[in-house]
Amino acid sequence: MKKIKYITAGLLSLCLFQACSEDKMDEINENTNNPINVPSRLIITDVMTASAFSLTGADLSFYTGVYTELHGGGHNQMYRAQIRSGEPQLSATYNNMWNASYIQLRTLKIIIDKCSTGEEAGNYHTLGIAKILYSYNLAMLTDLFGDVPHSEALQPIANKQPKLDKQEDIYNEVIAGLEEGILELSKTTGYASLGNQDPIYRGEAQNWIKAANGLLARYTMRLSHRTADYAAVIAYADASFAAQSEEMKFVNAQVPNPFARFHRDRSALFVSKSFYEKMLANGPADARTESFFTKLETTPGSGVFEVKPLDNAQENPLEGQNLYSISALMSESNPIYMMSYHELLFLKAEAQARLGQDTAALETLDKALVAAFTKTQRVTFTPEQASTYFASLGTLTGNDLLKKIMLEKYISFYENEAVEAYNDIRRLNAMGNADFIPLVHPSPNKFPQRLSYGNSDVSRNPNVQAAYGDGSYVYTEKVWWAGGTR
Repeated sequence: MKKIKYITAGLLSLCLFQACSEDKMDEINENTNNPINVPSRLIITDVMTASAFSLTGADLSFYTGVYTELHGGGHNQMYRAQIRSGEPQLSATYNNMWNASYIQLRTLKIIIDKCSTGEEAGNYHTLGIAKILYSYNLAMLTDLFGDVPHSEALQPIANKQPKLDKQEDIYNEVIAGLEEGILELSKTTGYASLGNQDPIYRGEAQNWIKAANGLLARYTMRLSHRTADYAAVIAYADASFAAQSEEMKFVNAQVPNPFARFHRDRSALFVSKSFYEKMLANGPADARTESFFTKLETTPGSGVFEVKPLDNAQENPLEGQNLYSISALMSESNPIYMMSYHELLFLKAEAQARLGQDTAALETLDKALVAAFTKTQRVTFTPEQASTYFASLGTLTGNDLLKKIMLEKYISFYENEAVEAYNDIRRLNAMGNADFIPLVHPSPNKFPQRLSYGNSDVSRNPNVQAAYGDGSYVYTEKVWWAGGTR
């Protein structure tokens, strides 16, 4: 019995020692620099930064800038995009952006769950901001890629081969998410403001509500070929930004503007001849034309300088990095525009013009031009210069007014708001207004109607693989809101 007692005591001490050892080993194996549970206020900062830098202002904008002829692709992958050689239909082309989109959506879902039913339930303002950002990222994904995995996605362990959701259904969720975000931001919360953890609005709930209304104006107009509601566009615009200081843009001294950084690293985007000629057509009253583009010496030693654009009407323009003029607006300190004041005013002006409210549309166009001329960038213009140009337009009415609104909106997106220009061109084509922003590419049948699915899913998900095929669908299959079926 005594012997058994000693053995039992020994086993107990061994178990206790083992338990303590396992606890200690767990602590040793824990990476304190990579915590499992992170407060939502810290997570959302990274999402805002990535949404702006990696998605809004980077590759998606570079490629769509070539397709919309805001830029000419003159080197490497941008040149291949320019001449439509492989790049637009390859699954590898946009794979990084495809993956980044789902990373942001997955992270935002974690924040939404945490702040709705999780350990931060009642953190209404962070929840509202997350819902707005979720809709923003989801809309960008479906606008560019069409039908995409969503309802079964964001569960990498439970479902590795999610189905594709229809764009129409996804857009219902985009609109609902923005409306829900506004409701959450209108509640009283006991949680502290995000403050400096919010690099866009510093936690100001009212500004986020205005941004959500601006996005509702954008997406309601996006659906106008399917279901036009121009009165709603105007109402949303009126509930949105009242000044440039309220627009949704990302500015951070530690985060360079992607367009300027891309030029520094790759030097592949140049002035397109068709865009330059559109600016010249505005006449001498438009002060922007003289300052938008760099000038190169006509011949070495001549002392004569001029804008040298890439002739994007050619099948195979000469490729090179030092042959053409570039944007003179370029700066790493330029903001990344996510939803700008000038875009908002152009949306309102278009809605008014389509409703036949020409006088009101002209007044809004005047304000939109001031906002476009004075947008924050390396080269700035004055309200007076905008007014001088507006006066040169005379009294426009009907289709002429609508066409001018859309062309000026397109110009206002220079240099790095190309994704919205791409969306507008596809929408206008569907609505029978292709002549509003004429393109000159020699192979119009190779205008990409959408971007190709990312290789990460093309190679692993049979649902995406079947939709991708050989990639040529990008030239023939329009997205749903532009008159297509997927």
